[in-house]
Amino acid sequence: MAMTIVITGASSGIGAATATQLAARGDRVVLAARRGGELERLAARLGQDAFPVVTDVTVRADVEHLRDRAIERFGGIDVWINNAGRGLSKQTAELTDDELDQMMTVNVKSALYGMQAVLPHFIERGAGHIVNVSSFLSRVPMASIRAAYSASKAALNSLTANLRMDLAAAHPGIHVTLVMPGLVSTEFAQNAVHGTPPIRPGAGGAPAQTADEVAASIVGVVDQPVAEVFTNPALAGIARKYFEDVGAFEKGLR
Repeated sequence: MAMTIVITGASSGIGAATATQLAARGDRVVLAARRGGELERLAARLGQDAFPVVTDVTVRADVEHLRDRAIERFGGIDVWINNAGRGLSKQTAELTDDELDQMMTVNVKSALYGMQAVLPHFIERGAGHIVNVSSFLSRVPMASIRAAYSASKAALNSLTANLRMDLAAAHPGIHVTLVMPGLVSTEFAQNAVHGTPPIRPGAGGAPAQTADEVAASIVGVVDQPVAEVFTNPALAGIARKYFEDVGAFEKGLR
């Protein structure tokens, strides 16, 4: 059965790849991002059931407008994917207030706005699914240059888990999933604040994934909701090893 799915950060990368896979199988996709031209071109390519809505996800009113336009166009929302985000390259000791605030706004508050915007609709319907796209770096410090980004994604992890716990008893028809990609071959690195220096090809030997591979994982959890998933199965083992002995793991990285 076709679903209506809102995707933020949909103009490129993981968001665009996810929208493409969902639309190809007949789902209705609501595409949200700031870049209107890219959204319009993607929607034209995906067909009449792709609906672009120019949205600045760091503005709560914009996110609420996105929800309203999606419901107006398709009659309801089944899944809301908080995918929008941005990186920043600077080590912890060098971070400014503004840089940390930017990461928290773009990567955490934007997702919070999405969760809070769609949740009343899901509660009214008695069903729905929130998918928050985080990062492997939220669990394991494999790239210290991404300190503020990783911290923001760790905060997103906590909000996601706590919302899932809050809903579990009273609203069992509403699912909340955390998705954690590792290194992905997209425009993300080049668009990071302060650029991106050369980095190792993959965390702990795990190869980089394509946006299509990550999108396939997201589509998978849309169909079969789970609490959380690493898009690259190898990353789950690395995370377990890290938490078994943090000191030894970090010594090995150094």
